[in-house]
Amino acid sequence: MRTLELLAPAKNAAIGKTAIDHGADAVYIGASHFGARAAAGNSTEDIAELCRYAHVFGAKVYVTVNTIIYDRELEATGNLINALADAGADALLVQDMGLLPFSGRLPLHASTQCDTRTAEKVRWLHNLGFARAVLARELSLPEIRAIHEAVPDIELEAFIHGALCVSYSGVCYASQYCFGRSANRGECAQFCRMKFDLLDADERELVHQSHLLSLKDLCLHGHIEELADAGVCSFKIEGRLKDADYVKNVVAAYSEELDALIRRRPKDYCRASNGHSTLTFKPDLRKTFNRGYTTYFYPGRQPDIFSPNTPKALGEYVGTVKEVRADSFTVAGTASFANGDGLCFINSERELVGFRVNRAVGNRLFPHRQQSELKPGIALYRSSDEAFSKLLAGTTAERRLAVDMVLEPVDTGFRLRMSCGEQCAEATVEFEHQRAQRPQHDNIVRQLEKLGNTPFVCSQCDVRQADAYFIPSSLLADVRRRCVTALILKLQQHCPAVHPSAPATAAPVENWQREYARFPYLYNIANRAARAFYTAHGLSDSTPAFELGCTMAHPLVMQCRHCLRYALGYCVKRGGRRPEWKEPLRLRLGNGKLFRLEFNCAECQMNIYADDTP
Repeated sequence: MRTLELLAPAKNAAIGKTAIDHGADAVYIGASHFGARAAAGNSTEDIAELCRYAHVFGAKVYVTVNTIIYDRELEATGNLINALADAGADALLVQDMGLLPFSGRLPLHASTQCDTRTAEKVRWLHNLGFARAVLARELSLPEIRAIHEAVPDIELEAFIHGALCVSYSGVCYASQYCFGRSANRGECAQFCRMKFDLLDADERELVHQSHLLSLKDLCLHGHIEELADAGVCSFKIEGRLKDADYVKNVVAAYSEELDALIRRRPKDYCRASNGHSTLTFKPDLRKTFNRGYTTYFYPGRQPDIFSPNTPKALGEYVGTVKEVRADSFTVAGTASFANGDGLCFINSERELVGFRVNRAVGNRLFPHRQQSELKPGIALYRSSDEAFSKLLAGTTAERRLAVDMVLEPVDTGFRLRMSCGEQCAEATVEFEHQRAQRPQHDNIVRQLEKLGNTPFVCSQCDVRQADAYFIPSSLLADVRRRCVTALILKLQQHCPAVHPSAPATAAPVENWQREYARFPYLYNIANRAARAFYTAHGLSDSTPAFELGCTMAHPLVMQCRHCLRYALGYCVKRGGRRPEWKEPLRLRLGNGKLFRLEFNCAECQMNIYADDTP
């Protein structure tokens, strides 16, 4: 039987707890420094609080320290990692190989920033002692299956939902090149969400001001079983900057899918944590922030994976404009609306226009300000669903662990035992044995089952001869509270970290892709520890990371599986039209910076190079 884990993002400890309440088996959260989302840092004390909460349910907390580290930061990073181990973290996500000597007591997960897309890379990480590899988002289902079959003894984690980077993670330097903000340092300026012109070699403008690199959001809902059968054990939701409503809805949706899979195949799979989440709403992924959904490369290369008109959230398609009046309009479709809904549409200039609905009367909507560009036939999307937001307000899930309770008399009073799985706790209360004058069983059970503000729900309550005696309700409440406290402590202590396996004696560096040999800064070597690591593992050219000053003319700043030649219908290899332009093509950013495109058809990928020479 294989264990499956739903892994949720946690912007902070409160959202981490929310994720666990709604069915997450694990959460990942940024430490105070050195996480790949600089805006989502958390104190060690908050992470410790989250660990205590998670471990009661057997859920885990993984901490991201997945930026490249500079020399001046090594000592502080080592101290941080030790503090995270003391806080109860279950694993560390890292990108920088210079951190391996500092990992100490914590298992290591190779972050997606490690650019892990081949079985050779996964085998290398496994030989180094990594417990898990987070796979590149661009991999197809057959590629994931092949990696698992080639390296079956390492855990594989795959993204299933959320925003997509157009570049392979860890191989994106565009933000650093243009704005001095490094994606490998958690400060991405979202270069890929900007507008570009597409130029041919003769400076002819093929596409004007379009979001050519902005991808839709990933959604693999309905494909979890296939991924599990291919070897994935951890299903990761992107979104460490997302709010609680996003986490509630997305986690609940995928948790329900995992539960359904396990009900169908209980001999094959089980959940990685304990307890049952009861929801007060029906999850609906259409109503959560999204740029339109795609399965990306999961089924292989496919069209319509990018969103050239806007990088912003479209949300749920709700119909088309039917009729426009001076102060209102009607919608053709089956959607229902509420006062306060946020709607949007793409205008004739291919710009996203958003507005608020002041009043909804059936399918006739009265906007806060009438939109002059609204015309019959225009597609409408709901970016903010007022009714759904109200459903998600407040407490929307309770997660409970089933416990068995046994109360029995002892020499000096009474003893209560509570068991949850393999864990058991007990508490005693001193009270003389007084024969009851009337039946006590129902009152004893009723008092012991009052577990409302605890993580537990009583599955079975066995009163072993204790109901023959009178026991004040206050004493029953006291012994119940003390037993609950003892069991929580037991459960928190019963979540030991799995120590990383010893690194293999030989794990020689290979050139993961051809570009690593051409552009050795792709190894992201930013400190003396990383330099020593790669030298010891056979890398002869320890070129410093791009962020430390790249002197190369026309450097590679992005490597993408998204291909504009294919997206625009000009991939002859896959049945498209023969291009009418003269290559090389270039992208022109609004500030005039130019980027040359190289179409590597042998690898079916697009490389983007800085090219400021007119």
